[in-house]
Amino acid sequence: MLEKVDLNRKMEKKEYKKRMDELQPKLSRLQRDCKEKKIPILIVFEGLGAAGKGTLINGLIEPLDPRGFQVYTTAVETKEEKMKPFLWRFWTRIPSAGRIAIFDRSWYRRVLVDRFDGLTSPEQLDYAFGEIASFEKQLTDDGAVIIKFFGHISKHEQHKRFEKLRSEKKTAWRVTKADLERNKQYDKYLHMNEEMLEKTDFEYAPWHILECTDRQYAIAKMTEIVVSALEQALAEREHIPAEENGEEKAERQELATSVLAGVDLSKTMDKETYRKELAHLQKRLGELHNELYKYRIPVVLAFEGWDAGGKGGAIKRLTQALDPRGYAVHPVSSPTEEEKMHQYLWRFWKNFPKDGHVAIFDRSWYGRVMVERIEGFCTTEEWKRAYHEINEMEEQLAMHGTIVIKFWMHIDKDEQERRFKERQENPEKQWKITDEDWRNRAKWDEYVTAVDEMLLRTSTTYAPWVIVEADSKYYARIKVLKTVVEAIEARLER
Repeated sequence: MLEKVDLNRKMEKKEYKKRMDELQPKLSRLQRDCKEKKIPILIVFEGLGAAGKGTLINGLIEPLDPRGFQVYTTAVETKEEKMKPFLWRFWTRIPSAGRIAIFDRSWYRRVLVDRFDGLTSPEQLDYAFGEIASFEKQLTDDGAVIIKFFGHISKHEQHKRFEKLRSEKKTAWRVTKADLERNKQYDKYLHMNEEMLEKTDFEYAPWHILECTDRQYAIAKMTEIVVSALEQALAEREHIPAEENGEEKAERQELATSVLAGVDLSKTMDKETYRKELAHLQKRLGELHNELYKYRIPVVLAFEGWDAGGKGGAIKRLTQALDPRGYAVHPVSSPTEEEKMHQYLWRFWKNFPKDGHVAIFDRSWYGRVMVERIEGFCTTEEWKRAYHEINEMEEQLAMHGTIVIKFWMHIDKDEQERRFKERQENPEKQWKITDEDWRNRAKWDEYVTAVDEMLLRTSTTYAPWVIVEADSKYYARIKVLKTVVEAIEARLER
């Protein structure tokens, strides 16, 4: 999902100064409070080369008392470090109670740079991820706060920054051959970072993505996140809920990582092109459905999106091409009394397909982190935990050989209103619009927050989210069909 993050977020100088004038005194006070409460803090900076980790760290430490923190730069292991277990050099640098340790690169090196360079084998990789999980869990269980940042920039922006550094004698040394090679193979390295994020985005130590194209925006967002995390940690020590006023909440949301903000909803398709593409893709999907059965490959397709986003229309064009004996559509609504008596994923496990069949979910298990989160049908602890639970479930499906694709049907607020009114005025479509649809619309901004977090935390290499630009129904239906066809073809070519 990193490639879907809107990297064009910016902050004007005046707004930046205003934010930092508010945030820096808070951060300074929180450092003192955490020292008093003896809370150890680890702040980790990872990300793409030239994203500006040094600038971020400088921005972070500016309001801090230098006697209370230590910055560690993680480079290639020394001769002594190579003679110790890999995590030794990090265990020996964890902060004492009340202090802050800041890591410029960290224990993630082995699953990123070393992996890219071929120094970490596939067998070592699996162990390394397990080692990281254990390390961070032990620290947080003991009361430490871990805040992890991933600095993200585009391939073009990275190349531009490398060239600028290389053009000046005093900074040229900072760009290595390895940096240039990772830029050359940007997509490959980004994929490795995607895997790292999805495997180590723990509830107790989550990742925070920083859009680093604009340095002022990145620093303000980073500072806001650190302030929020430390406030939360202190509130938990006092067993009181963390509070924020409406203005603080609005400012926090302004700095949230967004996928939806970068979606181009102007994409469209004319009727003639749509008809040609539809006929071609449906014919091909029908052929592939036979291949799925022949090679016993199961498929799970989950559709989420805004009310009136076009889920039903997209599903209909899919099923028109399939043998009815080989697929099932599962409309998902509120859980029944029996379903409420079980763990929330139970009702979905019941409907996963056997080998060679297709299961299509109209709404899905993602209700846990959207409607249930927003309406208070589950606790905060439950929906935060659900990201990891869902990822694990989907990984189990993928490990079995299932093709898992998740679609978010995205429309803008004006288009949704237009479609709602069209349904109200058409007697044949009035059944599609309910009072609940209008109530949900009133919570649009809350859903945007929830959806962005859902997309970031659960789009994985084995079960990706596909954002469908659905203001144009024709374009959306074709994109869905094409995505499914290409995914099946790619599996059959293995």
